[in-house]
Amino acid sequence: MAGRTVERVIESVATSDGAGVKLRRSVGSSQFLRHDPFLMLDEFYSDNPDDYIAGFPSHPHRGFETVTYMLDGHMRHEDSVGNRGDLGPGDVQWMSAARGIIHSEMPQQTEGRMRGFQLWINLPATEKMKDPGYRDIPSEQIPGISLDDGGEVRVIAGTLSQRSGDVKGAVTSLTTDPLYLDVRLPPNTSVELPIKPGYNAFVYLYDGDAVVGEDRQPLKRRTAGLLCDGSELRVETENSEARFLLLAGKPLSEPVAQYGPFVMNTREEIEQAVQDYQNGSLTLTAEQAQRLKVFPPS
Repeated sequence: MAGRTVERVIESVATSDGAGVKLRRSVGSSQFLRHDPFLMLDEFYSDNPDDYIAGFPSHPHRGFETVTYMLDGHMRHEDSVGNRGDLGPGDVQWMSAARGIIHSEMPQQTEGRMRGFQLWINLPATEKMKDPGYRDIPSEQIPGISLDDGGEVRVIAGTLSQRSGDVKGAVTSLTTDPLYLDVRLPPNTSVELPIKPGYNAFVYLYDGDAVVGEDRQPLKRRTAGLLCDGSELRVETENSEARFLLLAGKPLSEPVAQYGPFVMNTREEIEQAVQDYQNGSLTLTAEQAQRLKVFPPS
């Protein structure tokens, strides 16, 4: 199968979330700019504490997964299930909100750079009402691959096939089978990265300049390039180093109903999520909910 090319470009837009954290949103900046199973990608990046110090106080989620990847800075996670995690440079937090969770992500610094990403990945209808899950992944547990030309790849999720063998990321065995790579390329180099045919994929360039795909389309910094189908992606640099994320996943091909932090399949399920949050039953376990008949059987 032919190599992938960019079929749509999504420029990130400035916005804010939480208690006023300034960030850039590309995928998911509107309901028409999702890329199944990916719902949203945010990049937060500032040396000014006024842009991030208020953080993300307690807020609910239901029906999807959040993946927070830190490049610089220190953020603390706490949630209604009792999980607590401290994210530093290179660390990842993978949280499946599923049936419901209330969590906070608060900066643990008052100066310096805060930089990272949060990705939202949809869950299939059969998993939206399961009990939530959480995993902290320290930087040293994320496999790294050194490229021949001096570049490197961090395999956060999925499996990256290499001539020397497969490299399994820190997260595998999810229904959407996500591939999540962080790639650094020196100037005047290139890399070919295999992607499963039939999976939706996109590139987010967050540093430097690069040309993407068989037709060598330039991609601007802080821009997402949605890719056509194919079995691999070629990315080249010219006069500057480049760093980018490559995300790929198995599409769910299910209807999406979203209201803020709730992502379900129907409007009725969204209304139920809002009601559950308002009456305090959003975070009950499946067993508790079944016993109290708060939710219909899932």
